[in-house]
Amino acid sequence: MEIRVQTLKFDADQKLLDYVDKKVAKLERFDDNITSVDVVLSLMEKPENKAVKLQANVPSDALVVEKNAKTFEEAVTDAVDAMKERLTRNKEKRYD
Repeated sequence: MEIRVQTLKFDADQKLLDYVDKKVAKLERFDDNITSVDVVLSLMEKPENKAVKLQANVPSDALVVEKNAKTFEEAVTDAVDAMKERLTRNKEKRYD
């Protein structure tokens, strides 16, 4: 599974990029058909709002989750948790 991280309107430090890689890599446990995950980190209009968009690419589908929070770490965690649920539901649909 390939993880691609893109930042908008700022430069992420290595600590944040490592955190994103660690959290997103866990998604592979929920669906081993994931080919890649695109992560977009961006700043909202208000400085205290951070946005994270996750797009998991699976065969014949792309699952997207967007979350906002006060910190990138919190937004990434929320987005990964929501994506786990989406992947589980998607996998169940495929095998039904």
